[in-house]
Amino acid sequence: MNTVDPIREISDIQKMKSVLLASSYRDYLFFLLGINTGLRISDILNLKVSDVRNKYHIIIREQKTGKEKKFMLNDSLKEELDRFISSKGDDDFIFESKRTRNKPLERTRAYFILNRAAETAGLKIRIGTHTLRKTFGFHFYQRTKDIALLQQLFNHSGQSVTLRYIGINQSVSDEAMREFNL
Repeated sequence: MNTVDPIREISDIQKMKSVLLASSYRDYLFFLLGINTGLRISDILNLKVSDVRNKYHIIIREQKTGKEKKFMLNDSLKEELDRFISSKGDDDFIFESKRTRNKPLERTRAYFILNRAAETAGLKIRIGTHTLRKTFGFHFYQRTKDIALLQQLFNHSGQSVTLRYIGINQSVSDEAMREFNL
């Protein structure tokens, strides 16, 4: 199984945003939603307009776990979503496929979009659809240092699982080794 990395540098996130925005507002927005909520790509792509219209808290049933999840949209993300869905019907998928009407963007297509954007942006990390969730986790932890809350948000069994998942263990180890000198 190939693992992917979080986007650790804010400047790289900005590069991705710029590339995606220049290409497609839809693609830019699914990237934004992923890095700001930590949702799995399968849950992002299956969102319908009715799931977010006039709401700050969104309730979904996670496809992977079958569990109900409630999450909040920050003001900036809410504004972006409202702008994007303004002309859409409640039953429309937010991230509709351009090739197949009335169906969501496919995961494989999302993977391709993210990889193409990363290549254009010059990122030298392993990118995949899970990169969005890992990026959220990495930066959430960096800002809050609240691993217990992040573990809860991700529904992980233990803090060590969460730290490994977002690449903190490796980052901390690398930094410690870089600074260690006898």
